[in-house]
Amino acid sequence: MTDNSATLRAEGLTKRFGAVLAVDQATIHVNPGEVVGLLGPNGAGKTTMLRMIAGILTPDSGRVTITGLDMAERPLEAKRAIGFHSGDTQLYRRLNAREALIYFGRLYGMTEERLRARVDELVEMLEMGAFCDRPCDTYSAGQKQRANIARAFLHDPDLLILDEPTTALDVISGQFIVEAIRAEKAAGRAVLFSTHIMGEAEYLCDRIALLHQGRIVDQGRLDELLERSGCRNLTDTFLQLAGRGVAA
Repeated sequence: MTDNSATLRAEGLTKRFGAVLAVDQATIHVNPGEVVGLLGPNGAGKTTMLRMIAGILTPDSGRVTITGLDMAERPLEAKRAIGFHSGDTQLYRRLNAREALIYFGRLYGMTEERLRARVDELVEMLEMGAFCDRPCDTYSAGQKQRANIARAFLHDPDLLILDEPTTALDVISGQFIVEAIRAEKAAGRAVLFSTHIMGEAEYLCDRIALLHQGRIVDQGRLDELLERSGCRNLTDTFLQLAGRGVAA
C-alpha cells in the first residue's frame, strides 16, 4: 500500500513555543492496517507532534490529512475519524467505565444497538468485566488506562493515535493494551503510537520513526533502520542517530 492511500499524511509539521522549536519539519504517514511507532526520549516532541496530528494543536507550518480530509479545512470531519489517547486523559470520577463509554458513544452519534454491542466487545477484549461497573475513582492505574484505551477505540475510528499507552503499567495491563492494538491493526485500523520503550516498538510496529530534538532522524521498517545504522538493535540505532554513539 502506498503513501497515496495513507489514512494519515502529516507533512512538514513545525511547532514553536517561544524560543523552543518543539517539532521541526516532521513528515510521517500511516496506512490502513499498519502500526507506526514514534520513538524518542522524553522531551523529544512526541506529544506535541501527536497533538498537531489530532487537531488539538495548530502547527506553525505543515499539513495534516486524515482519510483525505484536510485537518485545517475540515477539522470536525477529520477528527471524527480519529481515536485519540494521551497520558493525561482523565475519566469522570463518578461514572463507571461502562457509563463513560456510553456517554462518549452518544457524542459520536453511534446507534444505541451498536454502542451497547461495542461496549460489550471492549469490556471483553480488555478484560474490564471485574471493574467496569465500579466508579472510575476506584480504579488502579492499569484499570484507568484500559478504560481510556477503550474510549479511544469505541467508535471504530480509521486512525488511532496513542501517546505512550503502556507507560507506568504493570506487565499484565501493558500486555492487554498491546494485544488490543494488534487486534485493531487486524481490523484494518491505522495506528500511530508514541513510546520510549524500544522493545515494545520492535514487537508491535510495521514501521518506526525515530524522533530526536523535534526532528525525525530516520524512519522505516526495523530491518531497514538496523541495516542503515549498522547496529544490532533499535536502542543502539537510536543512540547513534541521536549523535551519542555506542560501543562496538
